[in-house]
Amino acid sequence: MNITLRQLRAFATLARSQSFAEASELLHLSQSALSVAIKKMEQEVGGSLFSRSTRSLELSPEGRNFLPTARRLLADWDEAFDDLGRSFSLQQGKISVAVMPSFAMNQFPEALASFQQEYPELNIGVEDVVMEDTIEAVRSGHVDLGITFEPEQLDGVDFTPLFEDHWIALVHPDSPLAGEPQLSWQQLVQQPFIAMNRGSWSRATTEAAMATAGVSPGQLLEAQQLATIGRMVSVGLGVAVVPQLCRQQMEAMAIVCKPLDGPAIARRVGIFTRKRHGLSRPAHALFQHLQDHFGSGL
Repeated sequence: MNITLRQLRAFATLARSQSFAEASELLHLSQSALSVAIKKMEQEVGGSLFSRSTRSLELSPEGRNFLPTARRLLADWDEAFDDLGRSFSLQQGKISVAVMPSFAMNQFPEALASFQQEYPELNIGVEDVVMEDTIEAVRSGHVDLGITFEPEQLDGVDFTPLFEDHWIALVHPDSPLAGEPQLSWQQLVQQPFIAMNRGSWSRATTEAAMATAGVSPGQLLEAQQLATIGRMVSVGLGVAVVPQLCRQQMEAMAIVCKPLDGPAIARRVGIFTRKRHGLSRPAHALFQHLQDHFGSGL
């Protein structure tokens, strides 16, 4: 069965007006064109949808039963294309983003706020998850965009850099190290060292830098979140090395942040998208906004 949208709209309009002359005017069709559309539709369904006489026009029983369905189909069609148009014009839509917690708690909300001011009708869902889960969420299509550090290998995702993050050392304000202009790994490992749990990308990055410096901590404490590490430093449990993008969060806990005196850790932060899959118009708008917002770095 091949019923066209034009025929369906002609049927619903004629059913409402019960007049070929009025329906033709509403549809901007000639009466003969309207009559042909109705006849073709009746041929497709296999029976009359209207009972005709010289003086009146009314729906047949079958036409009366079908009318609510026809109206619903037309309403759904109109709504679908209205929604599509609003999405393309960025007046409607949903964007899902996976963001590593250290970025989600610091620079990302500010960038998101300026985007929301520009596009207040768009709905945005943010998932703050660790680096590995961020990339997997993009790869599986669970989210539109992901923001985290660049991994060693890209599998099923594309990476667009935003800025380079230079990691920093954290010390308590009462620590003798707080007065130093910068800190070496040799100085840091002489203090209790607080690191992410073994197996995490952050831990592997820190251990690689220590190996290059030829040092290892005498006393090691571990935590699962960077926020927890910051809290541990803030009460004097030890020192730590974290991404610079956490600086605002750490300084809010009265922690002293110092640059590292080689080997430095510098890692690119960027946007992940699913390979060979295009972005929706709203997601692409956020993608471009993030590039513009972080174009000059942190």
